[in-house]
Amino acid sequence: MTKKFTSYTWFLFIFLSLIGIFLFITPVNTEEGLKVPIAILANTLSANVTGFIHWFAYIVFIIAAVGAVIMQFIPEKKERTLIDSLFRVNWFWTVMRILAVIFATMYLFQIGPEMFTSDNTAGLLITPDGGLVTMMFSLFFFAGLFLPLLTDFGLLEFFGSMMVKIMRPLFKIPGRSAIDCLASFVGDGTIGVLLTSKQYEEGNYTAREAAAIATTFSVVSITFCFVVLDTVNLNNYFLQFYGSVIVVSLILAFIMPRIYPLRGKPDTNFDGSTPKEGNEEVPEGLNAFSFGLNNALTKADENKNLGKVLGFGFKNVLEMWFAITPIIMAFGTIALILAEYTSFFKILGMPFEPILAALQIPFADEAAQTMIVGFADMLLPSILGAGIESEMTRFFIATVSVTQLIYMSEVGGLILGTKLPLNIWNLFTIFLIRTLISIPIVAGIAHLLF
Repeated sequence: MTKKFTSYTWFLFIFLSLIGIFLFITPVNTEEGLKVPIAILANTLSANVTGFIHWFAYIVFIIAAVGAVIMQFIPEKKERTLIDSLFRVNWFWTVMRILAVIFATMYLFQIGPEMFTSDNTAGLLITPDGGLVTMMFSLFFFAGLFLPLLTDFGLLEFFGSMMVKIMRPLFKIPGRSAIDCLASFVGDGTIGVLLTSKQYEEGNYTAREAAAIATTFSVVSITFCFVVLDTVNLNNYFLQFYGSVIVVSLILAFIMPRIYPLRGKPDTNFDGSTPKEGNEEVPEGLNAFSFGLNNALTKADENKNLGKVLGFGFKNVLEMWFAITPIIMAFGTIALILAEYTSFFKILGMPFEPILAALQIPFADEAAQTMIVGFADMLLPSILGAGIESEMTRFFIATVSVTQLIYMSEVGGLILGTKLPLNIWNLFTIFLIRTLISIPIVAGIAHLLF
């Protein structure tokens, strides 16, 4: 140890970090299956605000859009305020916020063509009972408020020095990202994205590292995997299914950071600076545990003012509500309209038919149509493939859909709404490459099982 710390600092590190681990990473058995407490809190809040949450979301969309338009005409000052954080975006994101208002208006007041008023497009996002965007308002409230428990009291620093020898050589990302990855695998991909975005903005990840973590480890929750299997009527194959998802996801996590487009992202911080070298390397005279502990206590010591930390938590909540949810609404609606009312994704899926036929996947023509539609929403491939007679094919479709990971109705829209260095072309390219790599691996596993 290079410095002695007070018992209060030790308390902050140990107690608050343990609460963070419990809320974000510890699965709890519920009537609906395994869930992390943060998701249980969000579900409980959602269940109690169904009467007005969609109108609250609508008002937030309007304020976000109007504020963004007004800020286009107000000169930017050197010191960035909360108002700047919430509303100062470029014209592209301003237009996306306006589209969110338009789509929400058309659905809530049932104005316009069916493609805009359907429960399968905009309704899937903003219905009061289970809509993705309305659910996000509850999740963002608790996640934004409690994320500092994971990030501000030394937990990431403690694990960083011990995990760097695993995460850095295998996945080319910092050791501290192990917590992000675990939060995604056990909790939910959206939690992982939010945590990664915050770490990137605070200078703990470079652009390349943040992009790799967000698009590689933001896996859907175990609970949602049950939903996928239930959709394709393969509940008795859960262990084989989830085991396959983990194996394929780890293979992809090894490959993706080493190839385009992630490999080409700059190794610079959010502010454009060059990261400090060796901030996770253990210096001479210390072992990984003592070095990590020293870093953790130093971090906790910097955040003794809990009132200030709580204030940052509320700022997180507002930024998530005003900056991210309109983007999910806009991009999600567009993607779902393309999936439901056009042949766009079916046409894109046609080149996969000979590939699936060569891999001897039964009903290759029907399965091929599901390969790209997952970019709109992760459950769509399983819905489209649910009627296929072959269990092998249904297993194949379900597993590939989860390993594709990027879908615009949630994780993809969420990434675009954050300051992570990824655009929609990056996301589609990553989605396509993940699909192409997943297909032969999952096909091999399917043949072994069936």
